Order: sequence, then C-alpha cells, then structure tokens
Amino acid sequence: MVEIIYIVLWFSLAYVYGGLSEWALHKYVLHGLGKNKDSIFSFHWHSHHKVCRKNKNKDTNYIRRPLPSVVKKEIFSLLLLLWSHSIFLFIQPYFFIGLVLYTSRYFYMHRRAHIDVEWGKKNVPWHYDHHMKKDQDANYGVTVEWPDKLFNTRKK
Repeated sequence: MVEIIYIVLWFSLAYVYGGLSEWALHKYVLHGLGKNKDSIFSFHWHSHHKVCRKNKNKDTNYIRRPLPSVVKKEIFSLLLLLWSHSIFLFIQPYFFIGLVLYTSRYFYMHRRAHIDVEWGKKNVPWHYDHHMKKDQDANYGVTVEWPDKLFNTRKK
C-alpha cells in the first residue's frame, strides 16, 4: 500500500510540474521570446497562431504529410524538454515516467484541439479562447486551466 501511495505521489507531482511548466513555457518562451521573428521560438506565434486565426482554430499542419517544420519543431521541443529532465529517470523514475505521460498527453490534446475544433471547444475551451478571442496573451494553459486561474491569466 505504501508503494502505491509513493507512486501516486510522484505521478501527481509530475502532473503539477507539467501544468506549471506548460503555462510558463507558453507564456514566457513561446509568447515572450517567440514574438520576435528572429527567435527560434517564432514558429509558435508567427506560424501556428496565424494559421489558427485564419482557420477558426483549425491547424491542418498537424495532418499534413510529410510533417511541416512547425510541427517538427513542436515535437523536437517536447523531446528536448524530456531529455533535459532525463536525470530523473535515474533519481526518481516515477516522476520521469509521469513527465513522459504528461508530455504525450500534451501533444495529443494540443494536436486534437486543432484538428477537431469542436472537440477542442468542449474539452479545452481555454485553449480555444487563447487562439480565437481578442486577447491571445492570456489563457496559456494548453491542456490544463488551473495555472491560468492560479496566476490570474484566464480570460473568458
């Protein structure tokens, strides 16, 4: 029983860390640094946001083959983030596995929200608001809303 509680604790910490990281990276890296056209993160603002605004939140880059560079950059960034945390595989494997699961969930939900817009409106409405409402510098949580509520960046 103690082992189960231990595992659940580390997975829960990975979920909280994942949510906070998702929010912070989206706000400060993708929207902060990414608004500069010369930034390596400019793909998010200058491509992904532009396509979504023009197509009512649909981003067909996620279904095109071969994958366009904007999607490859997102995948590469997620893998780089996991690699940068890989030390946890040896220090605390349950935390690292939780991060891998969170990252996989993130990519699945983000991709689906832009392929199936109605699903996105229903399941991640804050992310729909992020792309389609007047203020795109709000609602930084992609798969979770609670960091936006915590940091008062949720705007309906």
